Amino acid sequence: MDRLLIQGGTPLCGEIAISGAKNAALPILCACLLTSEPLQLSNVPQLRDISTMLRLIEQMGVEVSPDGSNGLVLDSKGLNNPLAPYDMVKTMRASILVLGPLLARHGEARVSLPGGCAIGARPVEQHIRGLQAMGAEITVEHGYIQAKAGAGRLKGACIVTDMVTVTGTENLMMAAVLAEGETIIENAAREPEVVDLANCLVSMGAQISGAGTDKIRIRGVERLHGARHAIMADRIETGTYLCAAAATGGSIRLTGTSAAYLDAVVDKLLDTGCDIVIEREAITLNAPQKLRAVSIRTSPYPAFPTDMQAQFMAINCIAEGSAVIRETIFENRFMHAVELIRMGADIRIDASNAMVTGVERLDGATVMATDLRASASLVIAGLVAQGETVIDRIYHLDRGYERIEEKLGQLGAHVRRVR
Repeated sequence: MDRLLIQGGTPLCGEIAISGAKNAALPILCACLLTSEPLQLSNVPQLRDISTMLRLIEQMGVEVSPDGSNGLVLDSKGLNNPLAPYDMVKTMRASILVLGPLLARHGEARVSLPGGCAIGARPVEQHIRGLQAMGAEITVEHGYIQAKAGAGRLKGACIVTDMVTVTGTENLMMAAVLAEGETIIENAAREPEVVDLANCLVSMGAQISGAGTDKIRIRGVERLHGARHAIMADRIETGTYLCAAAATGGSIRLTGTSAAYLDAVVDKLLDTGCDIVIEREAITLNAPQKLRAVSIRTSPYPAFPTDMQAQFMAINCIAEGSAVIRETIFENRFMHAVELIRMGADIRIDASNAMVTGVERLDGATVMATDLRASASLVIAGLVAQGETVIDRIYHLDRGYERIEEKLGQLGAHVRRVR
């Protein structure tokens, strides 16, 4: 199993390009299931989760072809196997996103209940209830969701989700684009990745309004056609490298990205004392000599993202003062705190709150990644720490960060991958 070795103490300096967004690319890959014509995508990140999703749709009959650098052509005219088996789904919760498109176009689906990071319960009931409201007949047996589109075609419905769910919103939106009549999704997720999926679907001929708000309207159409679409830049990768530069006292410029979806993160980095310059498709950060601790509270977009909580915990570990981090999205998302404490961090956990008091230094140690964003926090801590840090189970990192050791190396970090 691969490990990451980091020799800390070097400020990150230089310029790197940000990759396409994993959380936008995954549902958009599933959107190809909605049409028999080719879907051409660019800026697709090369990640473990992307490879898993491509293998999943390929075994359903989708033809996947490379199209230049970071481009793909997906052709699902041969779709013939509406099955998402356990051995392919167990490592990635986003696999549930095939359910809506398969029901909408193929009329049936058999999808294993998903796996993924161990960061708390992320129930699929919202997906199932929404699809049932659209006329789907669904049972859950032997670990599989078995679904049929009732009379042959889903029907438009008014769906009010009990909680804000990004994948639930995306799944229901994809199901609704081929349903008969109008579907309204109330309490919809507002994340930029939802908007990117909606933009792709509209380019395929879907009729969608309200994406980016808590009320999305979809007027179903008979069929969708092929299209071209560029995946948006990864706002979480952007935020992670900004945090890494801040923590190490560095100066970096990130290209191919935008601060438009990072207001909450940028505001908190400014509060730490960082100087940030925003361009149309680039962000520059210059860190101060000493960071100030900042308190955060995670909430659905446009508030502070849960996917940036661990990175800011790493910052607070070496910042001046104390801060409280409150996690409101996932109940088990402080597992990285134990590993940071092994490196000398001063962190106290009380239910969904973490009190972090900055220390003069962190020490390199052997630590274990427990989920994707926890891995990123350990990388940041390793970059700051004195001595060598060894991070085990970095397959989590490969799920969401493209060529991370190469990009960090371009910024001057001493990082290498070993087995």
